[in-house]
Amino acid sequence: MKPLIKIDFVSDVACPWCAVGLGNLNKAIAEFGDKADFEVHFRAFELNPHMPPGGQDAMEHLMEKYGLSLDQVKANQVQIRERAAEVGFNFHPDGRKRVYNTFNTHRLLFWAAHELDLKKQAALKKELLNTYFCLGVSLDDEKNILDAVVRAGLDEARARAILSSDEFVEGVKQELQHYKSMGINSVPSLIVNDQYLLQGAQPSDMLINAFTKLISS
Repeated sequence: MKPLIKIDFVSDVACPWCAVGLGNLNKAIAEFGDKADFEVHFRAFELNPHMPPGGQDAMEHLMEKYGLSLDQVKANQVQIRERAAEVGFNFHPDGRKRVYNTFNTHRLLFWAAHELDLKKQAALKKELLNTYFCLGVSLDDEKNILDAVVRAGLDEARARAILSSDEFVEGVKQELQHYKSMGINSVPSLIVNDQYLLQGAQPSDMLINAFTKLISS
């Protein structure tokens, strides 16, 4: 029997490096799958918990948050876009227009994991990242989120009912607080087998090296 490697992938669908990190993780799992089984849980983290409806211009937000010039922000975006393309996420050439609150997307991901299964959660995670970064559309528009649900093969009516209610609000809040209390303040962060923390969009070869050491120890 192959060893089981559990990964808690703490991230936000508004985080471009989380898309890169997910692509790297999927590549590593594909290459290492003959040596171990994997159980991946997508956990909630909010980059912009206080962002009001309508969001904020993306360039303005990034300049304010990181103290960068417009040219520096644009250069960083080109670098991220190139890294994302290498792992299967073809970001929109015009980039994201605005930055949004993502709490409702986390509620749907929580639903997928707890009411459905981890494969469906993974499918939804990928489609929500595609919605924001590849299609370049608003996460404030419920239709765009429901379109992601449909593309992921999940029940649109159930998702709509969740969005119009307060289902899974407390579950997501508890999850957010749990990882915040662990000291996680940047994403992606990968917690492996509830013991080891890997931060940032780790390249697939570094992940494979970590997995190799883990099952050999």
